[in-house]
Amino acid sequence: MTHRAFVSKKEKSRAEKIIRFLGLSLFAILLVAGGSVACKKKVAEEAAAGQKPAGIKEGINDFEGTVKVALGKYLYIPAVQGFDIIVQGKIESGDASTLVDKEIKGKGFFSADKPSILVAESIEVKEAERGWRPVFTRTEEVVLDDYLDLKAREEFQALKDISYDKPEGWEGKGRAKVFGRLEKETTSEGGQQKEIYWIAILNEKNEQVGKVIVDSFTDFAQYYLKKLRLFENLWFYLTIKETVVWKTRRVTDDLFHADILYCGLF
Repeated sequence: MTHRAFVSKKEKSRAEKIIRFLGLSLFAILLVAGGSVACKKKVAEEAAAGQKPAGIKEGINDFEGTVKVALGKYLYIPAVQGFDIIVQGKIESGDASTLVDKEIKGKGFFSADKPSILVAESIEVKEAERGWRPVFTRTEEVVLDDYLDLKAREEFQALKDISYDKPEGWEGKGRAKVFGRLEKETTSEGGQQKEIYWIAILNEKNEQVGKVIVDSFTDFAQYYLKKLRLFENLWFYLTIKETVVWKTRRVTDDLFHADILYCGLF
């Protein structure tokens, strides 16, 4: 055997080993990535199905993290995934918005019949000088007058085949949901600035097929708008009100008035 032939076989063997190593490495990476995706999908499916996240028990639970969204009685803490934290009553510092970007810890009550809610029993705020300072203790009964859980949202029918000349598509529906984008315009009225909101309804091709004039938002809806601020297009859950008159509707594409009760990704 010549030296050239020996080198060729040696190089071929080394190349085969490198290919096998790369192949195994790629397989390991894909396996880990696949497991991560599957895990995230499982968590999302459990949340959608109303199942409690791991580690949460019936009754009192501890929670801790930095508040990122607060509006009305609702708090969102990314570290407490899958939950909206309800703060029923007065907070020492004012209202819930004073807790945004602050690190807090507390105790919350979990009940299986409200699987996406933690009712705050007590809250403490972390302060550099004094450590943890109590700012809230619940003394009131919880009132969930504008909260829509998953079961309630399932009753909202999606409006389809919407057009300015087809009022039967929304009239008489009562409550329904539309997919689209929230828009805002600032106008002057009586020397005062006024913000006008509407929803641009989008079809499957992302084309605008009509507009909903927004008369009001619940606190719960505004809270979720802040929580989902990185998403441009959402599902809007509405109470449908009066239809815009024909001569206006055919020119402006304004279809009807509505109150927004909730917005989400599905």
